[in-house]
Amino acid sequence: MNVLITGTNSGLGFGLTKYYITNGHTVYGISRKRNEELRKYDNFRFLYQDISKFSEIETNLVSFLNGLEVLDLVILNAGILNEVKDLKDTSLDEIQHVMDVNVWSNKIVIDTLFRHIKKIHQVVAISSGAAVSGARGWNAYSLSKATLNMLINLYAKEHTETHFSALAPGLIKSQMQDYIYGLPDNEQYPVVKRLKEQRESGHMAEPEVAAQLNASAIKQALKYKSGSFLDSRKM
Repeated sequence: MNVLITGTNSGLGFGLTKYYITNGHTVYGISRKRNEELRKYDNFRFLYQDISKFSEIETNLVSFLNGLEVLDLVILNAGILNEVKDLKDTSLDEIQHVMDVNVWSNKIVIDTLFRHIKKIHQVVAISSGAAVSGARGWNAYSLSKATLNMLINLYAKEHTETHFSALAPGLIKSQMQDYIYGLPDNEQYPVVKRLKEQRESGHMAEPEVAAQLNASAIKQALKYKSGSFLDSRKM
């Protein structure tokens, strides 16, 4: 397969990249940084790209994928979490930045791919349970993931020959979780305490383990209605 993945430097993006590479697929990775472990694989192609730089994405992506006619799988994984705090304390500038990375960059990537690639079989956007939980403190992140879910739902109706889904990947050890683990306990944000407990109890998967589980969920997603929001832990 030809697989395109954004955010390949660390976390789930790195785990999925390594999973597909070691299973013989060609991965086209996009990230702000390159994970040095991936350099040794001949079936890994890499584009240095900050996806928040909208003016660069289409030109660089088209050049990167020049000559490629089919993408079997697109995984829109890149995303950011802003500071955990109340929405009333979160500025519109903060919200805009998170929305730019977590939502609008994905719109540009999707639109570019469908303009320049003849056939795209499956698109999976990595979402979060925060898209529907409404947990206090998750402010712009929750807003962005809820919007991402609807973005995928709408595109599924426009590109009916491609299967779309938004996938919550479960708990994964990552830079995002490192930040959460370093936060002080605060009874206003009970999810922070729960995530810390999950990590300490060993219920938070390493990226490569999470990648295997989510690669299986990505296959299973094809059995569900295109445009659905799915949770890999419930499939």
